[in-house]
Amino acid sequence: MNEILIVEDDKTIAMGIEYALNKEGFSTQVCYDFNSAKERILEQVFLLIILDVNLPDGSGFELCKLVREKGDTPVIFLTVNDDEANTVMGLDLGADDYITKPFRLRELISRINSVLRRYSRQPDTRTEINLGDIRINPAGAKVYKNKQLIWLTALEYKLLLTLARSKGQILTRKQILEYIWDTAGEFVNDNTLTVYIKRLREKIEDDPREPKIIKTIRGLGYKVGD
Repeated sequence: MNEILIVEDDKTIAMGIEYALNKEGFSTQVCYDFNSAKERILEQVFLLIILDVNLPDGSGFELCKLVREKGDTPVIFLTVNDDEANTVMGLDLGADDYITKPFRLRELISRINSVLRRYSRQPDTRTEINLGDIRINPAGAKVYKNKQLIWLTALEYKLLLTLARSKGQILTRKQILEYIWDTAGEFVNDNTLTVYIKRLREKIEDDPREPKIIKTIRGLGYKVGD
């Protein structure tokens, strides 16, 4: 349970990640292809899994589906594709972060630590927050729309909760990124926030094209409530 699984077909990149993680005190296992990774995922429980999207015999997206069917192990994608479609697909599958190659190893370590901090936190027991027909229950980390439960990824929930707790205030994109990743903003792909805002609006707004809950304040950031 304390090991990180690295799934990366480029052995040079995999060795670099493994070395950096071991230096930080993490235990690691490495797989270079889809089939061996699938076997490990089915047999063991990991602290976190790093998945390359493009593998020689399969897709990291399919492995992520397998991870999510089995449990809630954190997943970070590595990819050379930084277009919005691939980012959306990865996040919709339940990935916790999405890093584009090439990347700095220190950036990867920072993102890993940030994801692990989010998973290790105790549930928030603050009172419920209401945003029109949206009800947020921090004690159970649940969100309801018209009394119907809405399924959100961990990061979608964190984003909504961050905005809701600053109800009536404008939050800049940098502030939001810092709250979500709990690390310096320069380590975060700003495009990821755009994707999360879009996906969150699709789940909670009556009309995502004319949002009433998460409002864009042009040139400044976002605001929830008046």
